[in-house]
Amino acid sequence: MLKQFARCIREYKKDIILATVFMMFAVAMEVIIPSLMVEIIDYGIALGNMEYIARSGSLIAVFALIALFFGAMAGRFYATATAGFAKNVRQDMYYHIQSFSFANIDKFSTSSLVTRLTTDVSSVQGAFQIIIRSAIRSPLMLVFSLIMTFNINSQLAMVFVVVLPILAIGIYITVSRAFPIYKAVLKTYDKLNNVVQENLKGIRVVKSYVREDYEVKKFKNVSEDIYIDFTKAEKLLAFINPLMQASGYISILLISWFGARMVVAGTLTIGQLVSFIIYSSQILMALMVLSMLLITVTISRAAAERISEVLLEKSDLDNPENPIFEVKNGAISFKNVDFGYIDDSNKFCLRDINFETAEGETIGIIGSTGSSKTSLVQLVSRLYDVKNGEIYVGGVNVRDYDLKTLRDEVIMVLQKNVLFSGTIKENLQWGNENASDEELERVCKLACAHDFINDFPDKYNTHIEQGGSNVSGGQKQRLCIARALLKKPKILILDDSTSAVDTKTESSIKKALKSEIPNTTKIIIAQRISSISDADRIIVMDSERINGIGTHTELLENNKIYQEIYNSQSKEGTIL
Repeated sequence: MLKQFARCIREYKKDIILATVFMMFAVAMEVIIPSLMVEIIDYGIALGNMEYIARSGSLIAVFALIALFFGAMAGRFYATATAGFAKNVRQDMYYHIQSFSFANIDKFSTSSLVTRLTTDVSSVQGAFQIIIRSAIRSPLMLVFSLIMTFNINSQLAMVFVVVLPILAIGIYITVSRAFPIYKAVLKTYDKLNNVVQENLKGIRVVKSYVREDYEVKKFKNVSEDIYIDFTKAEKLLAFINPLMQASGYISILLISWFGARMVVAGTLTIGQLVSFIIYSSQILMALMVLSMLLITVTISRAAAERISEVLLEKSDLDNPENPIFEVKNGAISFKNVDFGYIDDSNKFCLRDINFETAEGETIGIIGSTGSSKTSLVQLVSRLYDVKNGEIYVGGVNVRDYDLKTLRDEVIMVLQKNVLFSGTIKENLQWGNENASDEELERVCKLACAHDFINDFPDKYNTHIEQGGSNVSGGQKQRLCIARALLKKPKILILDDSTSAVDTKTESSIKKALKSEIPNTTKIIIAQRISSISDADRIIVMDSERINGIGTHTELLENNKIYQEIYNSQSKEGTIL
């Protein structure tokens, strides 16, 4: 895990090195100052030598200013390194997530990945800042001050030999008990983010069903769990401060008692005692900072482990050693394919799938809800990998293709279409970033989107809100179809992507697809038979398997499931 985070420092190593050097000089200056106090007290104040006091005082002021300068420079470089480290962690996580398959994303969940990219990174950033500042300064201050106390009087310094081990044991016990609680808190944060995300995405449904009170209660319950866990952890960690203060007060009392006796006995000067007390304060302050460092590391360790899990996660979809960079055509072949979202063969959602399509053929897929229609088409572009069997595109096993090459030639238009924040033009250019305005207008006319785009005041420069919330479902579907047409793929998969448009518009879109991309293999998943009745062949899905394959006429004659769907839709008037 540490190696993983060390890689995120990269170009900021220089800043950390410079900051560390400046910090070492600053600590050295601060440690020298109390030793000068001995001279002022013993040879200046005690003897009434004002000239000596002024000279030594000026020297202390110079050292203090030098320490201030070194400290400020160290702080500047530490700030740059800390912000840069957090930037690199977020960047590495985000880039790595882009390589994930759907299975990898399903493993973490969207809300958990959002938490790790935001809350967890902020926690690690805070810990990193304290670590690189305090992990250098405090140990140096502790070691140098201890050396100076032993140099002044080794017998009096034995106070620390007694007190420090007791303090260290108390801190260790407290931190070790608090860590599991913080680890549990971060998992609860995932639940909280999931509740918030779900509520905001479905706010229209929440308000339609007047479920605001229920959603508030659900949020309150998760928030209460976080409060309870945090309270437990904070109660444990709250023990550290009183322990530190008690250790400090006991040390000062013992030093004052034994030191005073030594002064009376003549084995210790007043200046040495004052200097010893100052060094004791520096030691205790260094210990205080180190204890806070331990607390921060404890809190952030769980976050760091969660970030490391993402960075170390390997996509289960990788390019072969010698990938193929050309898809010759859109012919598809499924051979004895089994698939499931988990490795348990008893829970496979597709079994023994066998079919072939020719280049340019239009294939319809229909079946009841949950019959794995979408799961089947997601295998074509390797969004998931099959568990058993093989899939061929253009006569080549999909595992042998370069992933980018394959996905450039297999485009899916989903029922729940996604538009991104930006203009309509920018969204369309996902299909071809170099497309001209004329090309954009042509594909939008084919997708029956040009007219409604022109109704907007800004036309193709109209801004799309996040998730496309300012356009209707049918408009989103048509924009996504236009975006897919710009790509001119070898295979086009329409996953119930005309469900929100009327039958007349749907008919116009299908005609456009046939004339615009005649050599593209088209797979159309639909709930309405009217959407696929003119397909070259239709696949009927039922209970994990293909129940039948044929033309509309053939299936009406010999496939019971297709007959049932047709008859039910005829009664409802959905078949025209």
